[in-house]
Amino acid sequence: MSVLNMQNVGVTLGTTEVLADISLHLAQGEFVSILAPSGAGKSTIFRLLTGALYHDRGTISCDGRPLGQNTQNFAFMPQRDALMPWRRIIDNLTLGLEVQGIVRKDARARVMPLLTDFGLQGFEQHYPAQLSGGMRQRAAMLRTIVQARPVQLLDEPFGALDALTRTQMQTWFEERWQSARWTTLLVTHDVREAVALSDRIYVLSRRPARVIAEIAVPAPRPRLGQPVSADAHALEAHLLDILLNKTGDSP
Repeated sequence: MSVLNMQNVGVTLGTTEVLADISLHLAQGEFVSILAPSGAGKSTIFRLLTGALYHDRGTISCDGRPLGQNTQNFAFMPQRDALMPWRRIIDNLTLGLEVQGIVRKDARARVMPLLTDFGLQGFEQHYPAQLSGGMRQRAAMLRTIVQARPVQLLDEPFGALDALTRTQMQTWFEERWQSARWTTLLVTHDVREAVALSDRIYVLSRRPARVIAEIAVPAPRPRLGQPVSADAHALEAHLLDILLNKTGDSP
């Protein structure tokens, strides 16, 4: 059974149709990316899943049950780290747990054992402004993962980083994902990132967005930190061809 299943989902905002008949699924432990041109409505899908927006048509189910008002299956990481500058890192990390009603002492007890693996040991009393961009993204990732929700929603989490830091963060994340197998749905417009991290990729058209391709990525892991294979280059070229020729836009 799919952890997440969207069938013929449509969204119209005002007079603008944003999503048209979106159908996709996500299995337990799977890493799936949504790849589309800018402005196609990728992030609208996350707004639906987190309850910030409601669909006009179609169905969304989680573990076989309608999504309804229950959006507690999802932990969401936005494009930028969204750390609160006035809170120390430890208090930023516990924020999602505290919102769930967990007292700060217990929330900290959950976070502390994870600091080393996320490269934040010794920085828990720092403020966000004292950390590098990569460290801030690791903090945002830990804040998301520690909520222990069934599905992680990542909205272009590395897009705001410089090229070197982005590559380092992608490699770091792939290593931890291989160990933990978090069920993950990633929104991106970066073809290389999608190929490097995903088990499957959905390609969306321009707005109103439709699924125009669903592509499996069979390459063995790890993929990052290794020479890029000829198959990976070919898949990247194929995805670019779809985006350029079927959407009329570049990713």
